[in-house]
Amino acid sequence: MTSGRPGETEDERADRNFGDILQELRVSQTGVQILFGFLLTMPMQQRFSRFDAVQKYLLVTDILLLATASAFTIAPVAWHRVLFRQQMKDEVVLAANRLAQLGLLFLAAGVVTSILLVVDLAISRTSAVVCAAAVGTLILLLWAVLPGHRRLGGS
Repeated sequence: MTSGRPGETEDERADRNFGDILQELRVSQTGVQILFGFLLTMPMQQRFSRFDAVQKYLLVTDILLLATASAFTIAPVAWHRVLFRQQMKDEVVLAANRLAQLGLLFLAAGVVTSILLVVDLAISRTSAVVCAAAVGTLILLLWAVLPGHRRLGGS
């Protein structure tokens, strides 16, 4: 790998890249935590007993997706703590990047499932499927297609 900045050592690059990843994860962790916390309170509401089987399944699925997203987005911090001062910063940065990507995948699935559940509860199942598909498409476009296109040299 090349350093990316003139005069930057490999260690400085790894430090900068790890700092960048942690800043990015702070944004996604907040989203995960808010959604996760909200969903954990739903079974405590009186209306929960009126959820049909599909809605209960969606809630449990969503909680599991967001718990998994949380595990992946917090994992780079654990990696850093466990491997601190072991001269393994490059490995930590590579792992953090992969873990962050997986965390975003599970966050996207959790957001889509949250939309599906909430719109199903508020309006109708058909509206929920349409809204969840629209949000899923938007996330796919903004988080994967456009940056992937740019990475391949597109403008």
